Amino acid sequence: MDSFIITIDGPAGSGKSTIAALLAKKLSAAFLDTGAMYRTVTLAAMNDNINMNNASQLLTIFDNNDFSFSIETDKTTTKINGKDVTKDIRSPEITANVKYIASNPKLREKLVQMQRNIAGQYKKIVTEGRDQGTVAFKDADIKFFLTASVEERAKRRLLQLQTNGDNSQTLENTKAAIIQRDLSDSSRTTGPLKPADNAITVDTSDLNIEQVVEKLLSYVRQAS
Repeated sequence: MDSFIITIDGPAGSGKSTIAALLAKKLSAAFLDTGAMYRTVTLAAMNDNINMNNASQLLTIFDNNDFSFSIETDKTTTKINGKDVTKDIRSPEITANVKYIASNPKLREKLVQMQRNIAGQYKKIVTEGRDQGTVAFKDADIKFFLTASVEERAKRRLLQLQTNGDNSQTLENTKAAIIQRDLSDSSRTTGPLKPADNAITVDTSDLNIEQVVEKLLSYVRQAS
């Protein structure tokens, strides 16, 4: 089945997941949150007490765990060995450790292939992450790269954490974590964070969710 693929990449807190889910809904398309996939594998590694700095040990994650990723209306549901961990993967501890999974070439290769397999099951799909337009779906029909100021992204991330019941973080340490994540994402050798050559870059700093979605929709309509 040939798919119409829209990729949305960008740094943490740029609004990718929220925007991608809403855009998919507007287009009656599937929505794939690839960040959730990396977070799920990270949680499995932590549950297995794997040394995150040991690349060979990390490769055993897929041997010792069964991962399931399914697309719902507005989210990607993730399971480890049959247990739904969709909510569990949003903790600051997962965020701090996901870089080890994301920077492991062999694990990343497995996850990218899984993403392609999932996309192949749908006629229209909006997929978001860090390397969707540059690696996973180089031939995507439309590629977006969302960005925003560090300050704005930190505010959004903190609000998300608080909404999920985590009140342990401050704006300053959330901002520091985002800066560190940006450095890790953009400097890794495998699938670094960067806009694809033909991506449409949208700065969301001064736009609300509805404005961003409408902006992206206008580009999609022009391309259709």
